[in-house]
Parts: sequence; structure tokens; C-alpha cells
Amino acid sequence: MVDVVALLAIALLVGGVIGTVVPLVPGGLLSVSGLLLYWWNSGFAEPGTVSLVVLTSLGVLTLLVEFFGGSIAARAGGASWATTGAAAVVGIALMILTGPIGLVVGLFGTVFVLEYARGGDVDGSTRSAFYATVGVLASTAVQVLLTLSILLGFLVAVFVL
Repeated sequence: MVDVVALLAIALLVGGVIGTVVPLVPGGLLSVSGLLLYWWNSGFAEPGTVSLVVLTSLGVLTLLVEFFGGSIAARAGGASWATTGAAAVVGIALMILTGPIGLVVGLFGTVFVLEYARGGDVDGSTRSAFYATVGVLASTAVQVLLTLSILLGFLVAVFVL
């Protein structure tokens, strides 16, 4: 007999991987939810304690990368916190209206314009905008790898070990 809760947990884990590339879907949260749902359904027996701690930690790391990856990259490029916050708001608003292209264009454009207005340096503004944009794209790639690791680690811990 097929365990419906186990299938739902696996679906949440797969949704976590997919959610990292779909705007406004918290992939890390879906992955942790699937993991904890399965653990609860198994009577807190599977996956084992070490696997659970490692996989949950990867899920928390995924959430941190999702929320702060772009900001950290923007700061590394020299953007101010105010610019970073404004770019996040504009990027998300444009993403809702136009999709992922709006996020990238909005993020780059906002960082460039605000940093140029702040310092009048075209090269510095371009560098900050580039770092912020690449940081968001790189954080998405890291999130995919982390949620995929959670999924594969879960499958190995529960069905192989």
C-alpha cells in the first residue's frame, strides 16, 4: 500500500527543488516541510537523528541564501544597505509584473541609479549593480544545489540506509 503522507513529503521535497527557480516560492521551506512531515509520519524514526539535523541545516542554509544572498553580493560590490533594500523591493515588484527578467532588470537598474545618485561614479555604480545581479542569480544556483542535496540525502537516508 502506498503511504500518502510519504508521497506528499516527497512531493514537497521535489517542490522545494522546483521552488528555488520559481519566483516567490520558498524552496528551502518546502524542503524542510517535506523532511519534517516524513519524520513526523514515521513516528520520529526516519530519517535518523544525524540525517535529520544535517538535512534540516541545509534547509535553513537554503533559506538564508534565499533571503540574504543578493544583499550580501550587493554589499560586496559596494552598494549601501538602503540601495540594497530599495533594489529588492523594485526587483520583486517588477518580477511580479514581468517575471524573472523584471527582477534582473529592476535589480540592476535600481542599484545602478541609486549608487550613481549617491556617489556619481559610473564605474562603481556599474560594479555594484553587476555584483547584485550576479549575486541573485548565483544564490538561485546555490539554492537549487542545496535543495537537490536535501532531496537526494533524504532518499538515501530513508530508502537506502
